[in-house]
Amino acid sequence: MRFEVEKTKRGLPAFWEKGGGFTNTGRATIICGSQGQKKKPVYIRRKGSLACENHALFILHQGDYIINARHHRGDYTIEIYRVKNFVDDEVEVELVNKFDNGEWDNELETFLEEPVKAAMKKAKIYHCRYPVYYEEAL
Repeated sequence: MRFEVEKTKRGLPAFWEKGGGFTNTGRATIICGSQGQKKKPVYIRRKGSLACENHALFILHQGDYIINARHHRGDYTIEIYRVKNFVDDEVEVELVNKFDNGEWDNELETFLEEPVKAAMKKAKIYHCRYPVYYEEAL
């Protein structure tokens, strides 16, 4: 499977943390490192229309994870993808875990528990306007 990626000014592949909640539904995308760690964003949006939109841009590396969470009245569907390769303006990913109908298809790695919880939280934040899972610069 492939996702379209942004390119930084230096030509590096990047992906947005985005999303937020509405009254009864929500969606979120979280980016984390190969061990579930927070990453430093190259850019955080602070102006314009921010509600449930793109919030923080992260450079992607092989082994990073992209976590997509959606909910309808608290009933979640979560997909966890691992970055495999880069092809032109796309990133090739593999689905490693999926949560649907109240259970995981395979056991969730413990290092992914924190970013999954962050994705679920972001999907519930009403009209979210800020990034949730990132390493802050000093």
